[in-house]
Amino acid sequence: MSLIRQIWLLLLATLLLAFFGSFAVWMVSARGYLETQLRLKNADNAQSLALSLSQQKGDRTAIELTAAAMFDTGFYQRITMRDAAGRVVFSREADADAQAPQAPGWFVHLVPVVSVPGVAQVSDGWRALGSVEVVSHASFAHQQLWQGSLKTAGLLAALGALAGVAAAFGVRRIRSPLDATVAQAQALMERRFVTVAEPAVPELARLSRAMNEVVQRLKSLFEEQSAQVEQLRQQAHCDPLTGLSHRTHFMAQLRTTVAAEEGPGDGMLYLIRVLDLTGINRQLGHRATDALLQKVAGVLRGVWADVPGVARGRLNGGDFAVLVSQGDVAPPPAAYFADVLRRVLGEMASPAQIVVGAVGWHRGMPVAQVLAAADSALARAESRGPFSVETADMPRPDVAVLGEDAWRVRFEDAMAGGRLQLVRYPVVDRARHLVHHECPLRIQFESEGGHEPAAAWLPMALRTGVIARIDEAAVALALLEIEADREPRCVNLSPASLADSGFVPRLRARLASLPEAARLLWLEVDESAAVDRFDMVRELCKQLRPLGAHVGLEHAGNRLSRISLLFEAGLDYVKLEASVVHGVAQDPSRSAFVSATVSMLHGLGLEVFAEGVTDAADIQALAQAGLDGVTGPAVRLPD
Repeated sequence: MSLIRQIWLLLLATLLLAFFGSFAVWMVSARGYLETQLRLKNADNAQSLALSLSQQKGDRTAIELTAAAMFDTGFYQRITMRDAAGRVVFSREADADAQAPQAPGWFVHLVPVVSVPGVAQVSDGWRALGSVEVVSHASFAHQQLWQGSLKTAGLLAALGALAGVAAAFGVRRIRSPLDATVAQAQALMERRFVTVAEPAVPELARLSRAMNEVVQRLKSLFEEQSAQVEQLRQQAHCDPLTGLSHRTHFMAQLRTTVAAEEGPGDGMLYLIRVLDLTGINRQLGHRATDALLQKVAGVLRGVWADVPGVARGRLNGGDFAVLVSQGDVAPPPAAYFADVLRRVLGEMASPAQIVVGAVGWHRGMPVAQVLAAADSALARAESRGPFSVETADMPRPDVAVLGEDAWRVRFEDAMAGGRLQLVRYPVVDRARHLVHHECPLRIQFESEGGHEPAAAWLPMALRTGVIARIDEAAVALALLEIEADREPRCVNLSPASLADSGFVPRLRARLASLPEAARLLWLEVDESAAVDRFDMVRELCKQLRPLGAHVGLEHAGNRLSRISLLFEAGLDYVKLEASVVHGVAQDPSRSAFVSATVSMLHGLGLEVFAEGVTDAADIQALAQAGLDGVTGPAVRLPD
């Protein structure tokens, strides 16, 4: 039972106790007062009647007439006269109908009013004639008591209602900080660490202060660990001079991007070479040459600085590379790099010269083929002279060249025809037990054609605005398959879907309709969503985790340390990108970075998995680093 309900029950019990207690005290006091008044009235009337009867000198007829006259003109229940020997001389008693009270019978029975008889002696001088007994009716007392009880009950009820209204305002006054404290505690249970304003109630203020201190300490610890992880990332992934990715990490990024089933599916690879770096070093000196390389790296870092997914690296001495994915905005032409660097080097009055080679890549192309074509273009540019640019032509796979309306129709037809398919890739824990199946969505656009991966249609799904409906269809298909075989499945959600205000409520309603399957559903969004749309990711977790669904980040690692509020998100797990975990068995610095990242995430109560593992040796190294599970080409379920 909630604390507010307990407070209300306590207030209600107090009000009821005060009401019935006050009413009972008033009833006892009023009945005692009325009984006293009846007793005094009976005694006075008996004395008055005895005096009148004593004046009749013992005349029996006169005595009876006097007593009858008093009985008829008064409100008496009984008048009785006895002689000196105790025999009844005269007795008059009212009819039952005449003395029926106006109060309800149950009230008369429940609260009886006793009319004590008044007794007086009748005499003739010194001769005792007997005694007279007078009993007044008690019905008028019951009537007064009933009317008084109604008024008293009404007044007490009105006072109780006013007290209830005052109590409601009082409870509402403390409920807001109490709700905030309860929400903070609930957030802690959901592994979301939020701070709240300290309430005015001293007891709650102490509790909120203590919980805020816990959150602040955790935040400080997270920031310290993030700084350490970022430092280790720089050591593991970056060239110490320029801060760009070193050759090993850039090649891992290139392999991951070209092989990815998600994403645009094509783009450009640029190779930039500083000519005669050895001669420049002799001419300018080591420090000036390092400054020159840092300036070139800064220029490359500024190209598409706000576009996520752009990889920049220093391959060796004077060779740099930029990897760009084709998005809504076309990649810059290779001549752009040459023009910008020509201007910057001219401003520096540097003797350095550069050449640029570029090649377009498409999903599924061999990485060696892409690099060979880029190297060939770079060699041709170098043969032509300083600041030359060459672009290699690569065969492009057959892709339907259609407008947005045609693509929208294709998506509508595929969804209406149920031509959607979830493929399965296992994610296993350290004991090689299944955690869940990763299920990327593929769409069959032609009834006789194959199912296309996301790289072939995702850009147009984003452009035509149907991505939210596609994600809903993928979740619905996963729930149906879970219902069929009871195996957990993981579905990727596009960050663009979270921007649809109705997407999460519709998703919640769908999961609520299948509660058993919802508990076996895993949902994940790209790391970039947590960086750029943190509030939307937090709302997704808030809405879906109570239904039992697991929510996490995929393709994570390079920007995790930049998510300053990661401890407030309420996530369940994180999947590290393939380029982050590739080669950890042979590279101690990469292994140290992965171990630090896992330690930081485990400190937040998150499970950590690795994506795209291609080497069996890396699986063992990742387990030693503390990861909870892996997936990729090297992962197989036991027979």
